[in-house]
Amino acid sequence: MNDPGRLFAVAFAALAAVAQPAQAAELLMLEQPGCAWCARFRSEIAPAYANTPEGRLAPLRTVDITRPWPDDLSGIAPDRLTPTFILVEHGRERARMRGYPGDNFFWPLLDDMLRKLEPADIQRAR
Repeated sequence: MNDPGRLFAVAFAALAAVAQPAQAAELLMLEQPGCAWCARFRSEIAPAYANTPEGRLAPLRTVDITRPWPDDLSGIAPDRLTPTFILVEHGRERARMRGYPGDNFFWPLLDDMLRKLEPADIQRAR
């Protein structure tokens, strides 16, 4: 993660996710500075995530837990463990995954989470 180009790409993707209009669903990734598993997720999954069907259905949004909790997430309980992934739909939590299990296990677990979305939102994302 010492590659300046990759750091820029990750920072740009994070800013773009915040600047996008509200989606029916989004995948929050709670992180904090120095989190080795967060860095591993950012190197293994994050670069391609937005280009996947899962990423189009629930865009990734990172939240630094060492900073104030965002006002628009007031109905979502924060977590102290990082990374934690929270699937949010229409402002409500649908599912939560604590920790990053590695790239081989992340996708099936995420698919289980996404099955909890409303069918209409899944159809709109296709």
